[in-house]
Amino acid sequence: MTPLIASFIIATIFWTIVAFYLSLRQSDFVRRHRDAVPADFAASCSLEEHRKAADYAQAREKLARWEKIVDAGVAIAWALGGVNLIYGALAAGIPPSFGRGVAFLVAAGLVGAIVSLPFDVYRTFGLEQRFGFNRTTVRQFVLDRLKRGAISLVLAVPLLFGLLFVMGDLTGLWWLWAWVAVVALMLLAPTLYVRFIAPRFNRFEPLADGGLRTRIESVLARAGFRSSGLFTMDASRRTAHGNAYFIGFGRTKRIVLFDTLIARCAPEEIEAVVAHELGHFLHRHVLFGLLRTAAMLFVAFAAFGWLTKQPWLLPAFGVGYKDNALSFFVCLLLSSIIGPITAPLGNWISRRNEYQADDYARLIVGVEPMVGALTRLARDNASTLTPDPLYSLVHHSHPTIPLRVRNLRAKDGGGLATPV
Repeated sequence: MTPLIASFIIATIFWTIVAFYLSLRQSDFVRRHRDAVPADFAASCSLEEHRKAADYAQAREKLARWEKIVDAGVAIAWALGGVNLIYGALAAGIPPSFGRGVAFLVAAGLVGAIVSLPFDVYRTFGLEQRFGFNRTTVRQFVLDRLKRGAISLVLAVPLLFGLLFVMGDLTGLWWLWAWVAVVALMLLAPTLYVRFIAPRFNRFEPLADGGLRTRIESVLARAGFRSSGLFTMDASRRTAHGNAYFIGFGRTKRIVLFDTLIARCAPEEIEAVVAHELGHFLHRHVLFGLLRTAAMLFVAFAAFGWLTKQPWLLPAFGVGYKDNALSFFVCLLLSSIIGPITAPLGNWISRRNEYQADDYARLIVGVEPMVGALTRLARDNASTLTPDPLYSLVHHSHPTIPLRVRNLRAKDGGGLATPV
C-alpha cells in the first residue's frame, strides 16, 4: 500500500467516524428532548407532533449512518483496486481513446448510483412511507430514476468528452478552460432546468387569480421584483412535504409554490415564505453564492490542473494505467476528504443569509406571519425543534427553527416597513 492510499483511507475513516459521532449526538439529543415541547412552541405544536418529529429525525440519522459507512467502503474500495478493476475491464474491449475515458467516468457514476439505489428505495418506501410523507408509486419511482439517468447521460457525456479533450490538447491550462465552461454552465443551469428538465418531472401551472395571488403580487411590487411567472407545482404526486423556491435570472426568474404548501398554509404564511425567498434575491445571496462557488471551483480546478500533470499521481494511488480520465477521477476522490473541512464555513454563510432573509420578511409582512410559517413548515415536515447544537453547527445550512423564531421576536420593532 502506497503512502497516498494509506493517507486517503485514514482520512476517509476519520471523517466517517466524525460524521458517525455527530449523528449519534443528534439522535441522543433529540431522544432526550422527545417528551417535552419547547416552551416557545407549546401553543403551536402538540406533544404528539413533537414526538413524531423526534422519531423522524432519529430514523433519518440511523439511515444516514448506514449510508456513511457504505460510502466510506466504496471510496476505500476504489483506492484498493477498484479503479484498476473497472478500467481494466473497459480496456479489454475499448481501444485507447477519449471514449474509453468517458466510459470509465460514466461507469464510476453508475457504480455510485447502484450503491445509493437501495437507500433511495428504503428512504422512499420505508422511512418516508412510515411517517406519512411518501406519495410516490413504484412506477413513478422507476420512471423518475430512468428519466434522471437519461438526462444525466445526455448532459454528462458531451461534457466529459470536452473535458478530456481540453485535458489532452490544452496542456497546463486545461483546468482554466474547464473552469470557464463549468461557470458558464452554472449560469445556464437555472434556465435549462426551468425550460427543459423540471417539466419532465412535474406539472407547473400559473397560480390562480384570487386573494393569495393578490397578496404575493403586492409583496413583489413593493420590492420592485419582476418575475416571468408565479407557478404552482404538483409536488403532492410524490410527497406530502411542503416548500417553495425562486429560480432563474433576468427574464427567466420564476416563483414556484408546492401545492402541498398552498393546501396547508394560511395565505399570510405563504406570503411570508415568498417574502423570505425574495429577501435572498434582494440581498443578492444567489449572486454572492455563485461568485463564492466560482472562486472555490477556481481553486479546485487549479489544484486538479497541477495534480493531473504529475507523473507520480496515478502510481501513488496504485493505478496501473495512464489516462486523463483516471487522473481526474483520482483528484475527485482526493477532494472528498477536503469537503468536510470547507462545508462548515459554507453552512455558516448560509445560516447568516437565512437570518437576513427572515429579517426582510419581518419588515415586509410582520413577525407573526413569518413565525407562523416557520412553525407550520416545521410541524408539517416533521422537523425537530430540538436538534443537537454541535450537529447543527457542522451540518445545517439553515438556523434551527427555535433560533430563527427567537431572532425574529428579538428584532420585532412593532411595525411594518417597506425596505428600499
